[in-house]
Order: sequence, then structure tokens, then C-alpha cells
Amino acid sequence: MALNRSDLGLLALRGAVGGVLIAHGTQKLFGWFGGGGLDGTAKAMEAMGFHPPRQSALAAGLGEAGGGAMLVAGLATPAAGAVVAGTMAGAVAVHAPAGFFAMGGGYEYPAFLGATGLALGLAGPGRYSLDHLTGHAFNQPWAGLLAFAASAASAYGVVSRRRHALRLAEERAAVEAETQEGAGLS
Repeated sequence: MALNRSDLGLLALRGAVGGVLIAHGTQKLFGWFGGGGLDGTAKAMEAMGFHPPRQSALAAGLGEAGGGAMLVAGLATPAAGAVVAGTMAGAVAVHAPAGFFAMGGGYEYPAFLGATGLALGLAGPGRYSLDHLTGHAFNQPWAGLLAFAASAASAYGVVSRRRHALRLAEERAAVEAETQEGAGLS
């Protein structure tokens, strides 16, 4: 069997992107590679407005590590791409206020990872994958549509819930500030 350049390219891309995602996910889940682990990530998620924080940390870690591992293996690639794209949508929402470029804390990097997951989910894993070995049993067009629809709906719900929580926190802070100002006048 002759090696196919396109399939090798997909394998390399899946390995690189999936490997990065696995590393980030295991930081969140286990504290590997200098990460905060589940407890530290839950505290960070709470500070970023994600509620409930522990479940949000677990979902982010599993989305990154699990989606990344599935991409590396080329297993259920449409679902893996959908998971990665949805997980990165939450990260984009966190970084969006800082603008586009990562250098200034912007959303460039998570957007790139999410778009790459999306592209791999749409393109498929190529010949060098578990999907190919299983006769593409988990790489069906209907599964991809379902996975991307579910991921988009979930990401929308998570981001909307976060925006609502942040709005409530801002309103509480404004009320507290007014109360403290009023207390100083009496």
C-alpha cells in the first residue's frame, strides 16, 4: 500500500491538534503540566462566570482531553470535532473581551483550535485512523450532523448561562457600591 500524502497530512494535523488538546484537558482534570487540576480549574471557572463551576471544569477538561484523544485516534471524528469546537466556543467567550490576538489575551488560540476541530470533523480522519479500520462505523454523515447540532446547542447554552451569571454579578456589584456610597453620606 502506497502512502497517501493527504491521509498523512490529516494524521499529522489530528496528532498535533489532538495532542495540544489532551495536554490542556489533563491540566484541568489532573493538574498535569502545571495545571490546576479539577479543584483549581473549578475555582477559575467560577471566577470566569461558569456555573456550576466543578461541572464546568469537568466538562471543559473532558471536552479537551477526550475530544483531543478521539482526534488523535481518528475515532468518531465528526463527534470529536464537534466536541472540540463546542468546548473551544466557551474558551472563545472568555477571551473575546480582550480582542482577537492571543498576545493580548484574546481569543485567537482557542478559535484556531475550535476551527481546526470543526474542519477535521467535517473532512474526516483519513485512511490512517480507527474510523477507517472500523469501516467508518462511527464516521457517518448523520452522526456528524447530530454531533455538531448538539455541540452548538450546548455551547450556546453554556455561553448564555455564563453571560447571565456575569450580568447578575455586575448588577450585585453596582448595588453594593451604591449601598457603600450611601452609607458614607449619613
